[in-house]
Amino acid sequence: MTNVALDRELAAVARTHRRTVGRHRRLTSAPPRTASIIGLGHYVPHEIVPNDPIAERLGVDDEWIVKRTGIRTRHRAAPDERLTDLAAEAATKALADAAVDPLDVDLVMVATMSPDEVTPNAAPLVAHAVGADRAGALDVGAACSGWLSGLALAAAQIEIGRAERILLIGAELLTRLTDYDDRKTAALWGDGAGAVLLSSEGQGAIGPIVLSADGSLADVIVATHDERLLRVEGHETFQSAVRRLSESTIEALARGDLDLDDIDLFVYHQANGRILRAVRERLGLPAEKVADYIAEVGNTAAASIPLTLALLREDGRLRPGQLLLVSAIGAGFTWGAGTIEWGIS
Repeated sequence: MTNVALDRELAAVARTHRRTVGRHRRLTSAPPRTASIIGLGHYVPHEIVPNDPIAERLGVDDEWIVKRTGIRTRHRAAPDERLTDLAAEAATKALADAAVDPLDVDLVMVATMSPDEVTPNAAPLVAHAVGADRAGALDVGAACSGWLSGLALAAAQIEIGRAERILLIGAELLTRLTDYDDRKTAALWGDGAGAVLLSSEGQGAIGPIVLSADGSLADVIVATHDERLLRVEGHETFQSAVRRLSESTIEALARGDLDLDDIDLFVYHQANGRILRAVRERLGLPAEKVADYIAEVGNTAAASIPLTLALLREDGRLRPGQLLLVSAIGAGFTWGAGTIEWGIS
């Protein structure tokens, strides 16, 4: 699709959703309260893997990898580290950041596509590890858009009063699903976790979140039980990612009656440097407004957005009062976008 054709399509999406804003407001009354993020934490394993050993195995060089992915290093978990260890570390930091007792958490949610076992799920193990012994627990399975999907569910639970505090974690051990002889994917994946604590009692608010899916593209990104290695059709993934991230950005903004200029930071799933650059160029976004940490952490799937939020805060770029646009796309395909009014320092 040409840039002109895509621009027309994005404009059409915006017009359609702006026409429906009034209808949505009439059909859906405002929530009795809002959900906000009151705590943020992250964890990455200590081992940092540069491109050189991966490149040598593939018969290429460091710049070959950087040119195609934007990635220079990634973190890899130690052999004795479990996914639940990464998730619990990030969750503990989020709880400490909010100064909330784990016993006051109502629900623990873990978004992941690399759990330690088929069953039990990660969430109950993480809840136990952090001392959230009164909380319910569940995993969210939507690949790289899992954390965003979890954010929509968690915010809704708080808005309607079914929960007061929810711990939402994105965590992945993708290096254990990596085929290091596959040129398409060997350099992509990293390990890590990010967590937020949501509550009705904080500053800021979770805004509209739109979620979509297209199961006809299920065979584009696959990891089977038999092989347990991630397989990706790169061209189709790139084309779909740029289109869907751009479309969902416009759709989420229209739902909130916002424009691109209203957003202070665009936090996209850190999938690939070329994808981030293409979305930025298609939407005409200033480079300084688009978070780009792919070079140092690689693709961490469901952990990507909360991990990026934590890195933005470490760098002093994430501040109270800012309006964020978060968006992700993952296997399935599943994708979406939403807005967050940031409320913590």
